[in-house]
Amino acid sequence: MRIVIAEDSVLLRAGLERVLADAGHEVVAAVGDATALLDAVPRHQPDLAIIDVRMPPTFTDEGIRAATLIRAQQKDVALLVLSQYVEERYASELIATSTGALGYVLKDRVADVAAFLETVATVGAGGTALDPEVVQQILVRSRRRAALERLTPREREVLQLMAEGRSNAAIAQAMFVSPGSVEKHISSLLLKLDLNPADGENRRVLAVLRYLESEDRS
Repeated sequence: MRIVIAEDSVLLRAGLERVLADAGHEVVAAVGDATALLDAVPRHQPDLAIIDVRMPPTFTDEGIRAATLIRAQQKDVALLVLSQYVEERYASELIATSTGALGYVLKDRVADVAAFLETVATVGAGGTALDPEVVQQILVRSRRRAALERLTPREREVLQLMAEGRSNAAIAQAMFVSPGSVEKHISSLLLKLDLNPADGENRRVLAVLRYLESEDRS
């Protein structure tokens, strides 16, 4: 298999090259940033691109953005994304484009050479290989989104005002309703978000966090 590697860590990049070469694959390019990756893929036309999520210059999402662009422009190139931590937002965005010839695994898995090479073979053959921890995080995110979607427009408005730091009285004034109505809306939305009464005052904070998380990723 012809492979391009995009990994900013020199040691890991060299290690991947050695492991893949020993397994009979041809590493046609090994680069350290997303710009070089986007140049190498069309130039070398690899069967597979192994890409780190975070690369220079900002070490945030350069790699995954490059992977998404490659998937859109060159659908015949299989993608294997490596991440130091579970990045469920990025994983979800990439998986949403297509699940074929796609892998998303944590870097810790690379230490198990046999399993890593099996993942390379699976993805290169058009299959899907998703790290169990990534799948779990995506499912958690999906459940939270589903819970937020159960809120009525009025309850979502209350939650938005809560996120702005307003008290119940201020929310009532902004919505032209009684404080009692606000309390009923809050009780209802907390139940729909599966926030148990046992959580006490933390329920309000958790509800706001979920709202802010959904807004940040929408």
